[in-house]
Amino acid sequence: MSNTVKKQRSKLTWAALILSAGMLSGLPAVAQADDLTVQVKASGSVSDVVDRLKGMVHKNGMMVMGELHQGRVMSMVGLSIESESIFVGNATVGKKLFGANAGAGIAVPVRINVYKAANGSTMVAYVPPSRVLSVYHNPKINKVAGMLDGKLKKMTGMLGGM
Repeated sequence: MSNTVKKQRSKLTWAALILSAGMLSGLPAVAQADDLTVQVKASGSVSDVVDRLKGMVHKNGMMVMGELHQGRVMSMVGLSIESESIFVGNATVGKKLFGANAGAGIAVPVRINVYKAANGSTMVAYVPPSRVLSVYHNPKINKVAGMLDGKLKKMTGMLGGM
């Protein structure tokens, strides 16, 4: 295994560990993940925001490829939280990324987490694909990742108003 691949894996492993620790601690991921995530304050309940977000995903040519109901899962171990994640993507966009490097699966489909923060605010958080995919140093991947960043910023930015 080349040193470049080892360094890429090491960076991704540390990013995942830091992000996981931030999510489990209950503190905002931005504070825990060294500004790895984007966080947007949204108006409405967690389920309302997830519903609006799903509508925006479809209107922007993407689809919901999966859902994770962390609140339900955590209730099994006695933790009461409001947290839902959706995984969004587009097969055509994915084909471009995976065609350039099969390792793109570390960032796509994109995970968007909607949760109720300790202060009662509904927050939307995600890791911009460009921040994860930049480790591949591939202009094709960077271009697509930048486009995805723009779509995510546009969609999540619209969640502040009803």
